[in-house]
Amino acid sequence: MRDRLRPEVRDRIVVALLPMQDVEENAAIVNALQRRADVVVQKSLAEGFGLTVAEAMWKGRPVVASRVGGIEDQIEHQKSGFLIDDPTDLEGFGSAVVGLLQDHDRAAALGREARRHVIRQFLAPRHLMEQAQLITSVI
Repeated sequence: MRDRLRPEVRDRIVVALLPMQDVEENAAIVNALQRRADVVVQKSLAEGFGLTVAEAMWKGRPVVASRVGGIEDQIEHQKSGFLIDDPTDLEGFGSAVVGLLQDHDRAAALGREARRHVIRQFLAPRHLMEQAQLITSVI
């Protein structure tokens, strides 16, 4: 599929396989890649929470990810990212990524909403408020 892309799109696609031996080095590389990425792809066959997805969303990056595990709880499909139903659907992933690379405004809007979603749903203040409400309801 990559060879069918326009050169200006094809040249912006980077695939990285990271060594897992050094956890700190790996985290630094992932952080740097996410900060520079136009789109972050998380193509998981199975996943718990998917911290990489939350980190990319926090950085305001649109995410294209498999609809598996906790990832589905993080991304609002077509609002804060794209969820692909079948994690083996390479055409689906490719189409979503290419669409975002070709539509900068849409990608930026998804990234902004992704960041807002993380702030609303996953940061400590929300959880503290829920705990306070729970305690208040019991008292």
